[in-house]
Amino acid sequence: MPQQETFSTAPSLAKVFVRAAVAGKKSGSTLPTSELVLAGHKVDRQHLMDYQRLCGFGVDDVLPHTYPHILGFPLQAELMARKAFPLPLMGLVHVENTITVRRSLTSDDVLDIAVHAENLREHPKGRQVDLVTEAIVDGEPVWSGRSTYLARGRGNPDAERGAQAPSMPQGVAAAQWSLPGDLGRQYAAVSGDVNPIHRHALTARAMGFPKAIAHGMWTYARTLGALGRSVNGPSTSHVWFKKPVLLPGKVDFVVDRTQSPVVAGLRATRKPETEHLVLTLDAAR
Repeated sequence: MPQQETFSTAPSLAKVFVRAAVAGKKSGSTLPTSELVLAGHKVDRQHLMDYQRLCGFGVDDVLPHTYPHILGFPLQAELMARKAFPLPLMGLVHVENTITVRRSLTSDDVLDIAVHAENLREHPKGRQVDLVTEAIVDGEPVWSGRSTYLARGRGNPDAERGAQAPSMPQGVAAAQWSLPGDLGRQYAAVSGDVNPIHRHALTARAMGFPKAIAHGMWTYARTLGALGRSVNGPSTSHVWFKKPVLLPGKVDFVVDRTQSPVVAGLRATRKPETEHLVLTLDAAR
């Protein structure tokens, strides 16, 4: 059984990233057994509205499909920054995410957020791990998310890659979005994710990027927000993150609603062959 650690407030992501940045090399083949729990979280309505506006969701008391993820992410980062975690937090690439909403959640729900790590495995480009987050209300699991991270390095060419992304929808874009240069700072202010690759071109260059890049979870949320309010009720989404979105930039939102589940994605406006993400959504109607 996992050893449960309970937090009354979420860990500071700024402090976690500083701790991770000065940590030495990490290695190992086992994951920590700890489960970190943020107990009795009450949603701040102003914070919820700020998130909804920034990510293109309708502004109301219903929690967006992706919102519980940002409540659990500080616990994810805290777990990954610890010495017992075998992969370095800094440099991990968020490559996939799945979310299941079991029932509509509102700002009146008091949430327990639980996070643990599982399924450390080889990958052709390094090693992968899953961070699993659950939101629980009155003892009932109501929301779950699985974030898959890749640590680049010596991989195993025979290792399984997992489920492959569907093809990006083709044709005319349903919408085009111009993303400002400070989008990463705006999302960091709402989400707490202050990873330097998102905040400024100078700090992004130090991490190997030509410019600051948009948070993957913002692109995920913005794409879901464009699909309508049904995404916030019982539904399951699966996203594959591909090429990062450089800021400032312009992207096309494309969608194919003829399939079940729905397939949507983001591609570069100037170079449509550059795919940023593709996702599937299976929502109750």
